[in-house]
Amino acid sequence: MTAINMNVSQAKQTGRHSFDLSTPYKIFSFTADSSRELVAWLGSLSQAVKSALSCSEVAERVWGSTWNRNCADCWSPDPEWASVNLLVVICDNCAGQHRAMGTAVSKVCSLKMDKSVWTEPLIQLFILFGNKSANELWGDQVPPAEQICPESSAEQRRAFIWAKYKQGRYRQLHPLYRSQEQLHQRLCEVGMTADVSETLALLCSGARVSIHPGEPSQPSPISLAEQAGQAMQAELLRQNQFTEAPFQDVGLDPSPPENRSVQDTEEFQGKLDKDKLVFSEEVDSAPCEVLNLRDVTSLFDCSTGQRHEFVMHILKERLQCSADDQETLRTHLRHIAKVLLPWPVPDSELAGVRCLSRVTARDGKWPEHRDAWAALRGTELLLYLTGGRQRDRLRLTLSQNCTYIATENMIEIISPERTLSLRFKHSWPCKKWGVLLKEALQPSPSSPSFVGGSPYPSPGRGSTRVPDPIERCISHITQHGLTVEGIYRRCGHVGKISRLVEGLHSTPCRVQFEKGELGVVDVSGALKQCLRLHGALFPEPHLSRWLQSAAIPEQAERLHGYREVLEQLSDEQRDILSRLFGHLYQVQAHSQVNRMTPQNLALVFVPTLFPDQALSTDTVKLTRELITHYTALFHGGEEEEEGAAGGLLTIL
Repeated sequence: MTAINMNVSQAKQTGRHSFDLSTPYKIFSFTADSSRELVAWLGSLSQAVKSALSCSEVAERVWGSTWNRNCADCWSPDPEWASVNLLVVICDNCAGQHRAMGTAVSKVCSLKMDKSVWTEPLIQLFILFGNKSANELWGDQVPPAEQICPESSAEQRRAFIWAKYKQGRYRQLHPLYRSQEQLHQRLCEVGMTADVSETLALLCSGARVSIHPGEPSQPSPISLAEQAGQAMQAELLRQNQFTEAPFQDVGLDPSPPENRSVQDTEEFQGKLDKDKLVFSEEVDSAPCEVLNLRDVTSLFDCSTGQRHEFVMHILKERLQCSADDQETLRTHLRHIAKVLLPWPVPDSELAGVRCLSRVTARDGKWPEHRDAWAALRGTELLLYLTGGRQRDRLRLTLSQNCTYIATENMIEIISPERTLSLRFKHSWPCKKWGVLLKEALQPSPSSPSFVGGSPYPSPGRGSTRVPDPIERCISHITQHGLTVEGIYRRCGHVGKISRLVEGLHSTPCRVQFEKGELGVVDVSGALKQCLRLHGALFPEPHLSRWLQSAAIPEQAERLHGYREVLEQLSDEQRDILSRLFGHLYQVQAHSQVNRMTPQNLALVFVPTLFPDQALSTDTVKLTRELITHYTALFHGGEEEEEGAAGGLLTIL
């Protein structure tokens, strides 16, 4: 007889009369005799899961505050769900739209079922602030015509909720919203006080909790709040540690320059002076205005034929500038670029740069967003990461797929070996980049972007031996799925997973992954299928050595045995294992959010990695320890240093 703990289970229909009961360690499949019995079984199992998790005490306490008795979005009575990072209590219908935005925007939990989430500081945050404070910030400027009600349709709810939280269209902005540095500094200061209201305002205006990985010595706002004994502040910051800021344009004139009349434009003479652009009405006349070049967020070379022009995008508008000749134009562009970039770069590196923009970048190998300056130079994209002298580059080729996502001010560049996402603060630079990237993917020898040649060699594919389908899945989940609760434990849509696997093996760059949490779950299922189709990652005769090492009682000797087996593998086998377990190491580092500890991951992946030994305790131990001791095993004993520098911890 097998006893199943229902508080970690999930029932799901898989066929006309069949259903699965999924647990972290195994999936149980059942078949009913009729549709009626199927419905009865699913209803009973769902009720059993709810009973196992039920905790009405939290709901009663949260509802004790008058403002929490109605949904924060549509005003429906008796809401039973909450977004624990936004501090809003919401109804079932609105909760579905919050989930669709993804956990990077809204982390939805039940007031009655998710007992483990509800710490005392979190409950106090909802009692003292909750819907009242959240709506004062996120719903400060909601037009009456756009406000939804309990009877609103799903389409109306989606439009309103996405505009409210994902785009931040109605929010009240903090006075420091223009500067990410000042927002973060203020967040650190306020986190040490009891002023939770300002912390909410800072988070609403785009302040990010995670510090830049290039500055590991700087304490995070969470640690500062904990040291100051501010439990509610620490809890609020912890819930927002991996969330994304809204991406709506802020403070821009909605009419682009090309749509403005001549009467709306003014012409000035300008002169560059160190980090400033000085305007005057006539040559040699007194300055009438000064622009700080560090306020520039994008720079574009718009030269065509005999027109020598460039455009600077600043917080409120775009400035179109012209030069007498091409050489003068290049001199101006180099001067401005050197002011904007986070560290000095040689002139040769800036030759031929068509555009330069401040972005938030995320790569399939980075679990976090990184502030950066992106430059397009010929068929090469250069990334200058702020917070340290880190530079990355990507050679643009016809095999890549470039996707412009207008609704999120984002561009995704998908190649077999990586997926790079660039998010822009404003829509116009993002759209302009989309056009220039498409031109770069089909370059013309006469294009001005070829002036000066490239200072970098063309990177080849020889640096990676990870199959494209596996790399694309891992890259996507690293970017979008590390905070999805139950990732790898949950079952995706069987049909969608099959289509994904087929597409990944035929044209990996062209496969489009669905957005949102359910799309990530489908990709996690596709990754397991791709690993199975690839063949044994632990083949004989090495498998026997792996299991012999796993059976050694002493940990030091056991790890030494693992290293010896790794040294005997081919380069391809070692690269695939390193990529997979490095990814799982990142997943477990977020286990406080996604609930996937090394033990849970091992239980889920053992059937995929060891199909013939799925019930062996040694294979579970081996998989768990390859995750837990990833840096020590795959990077020569650098576990402690890398863990500190990268901010990743092993959660046992």
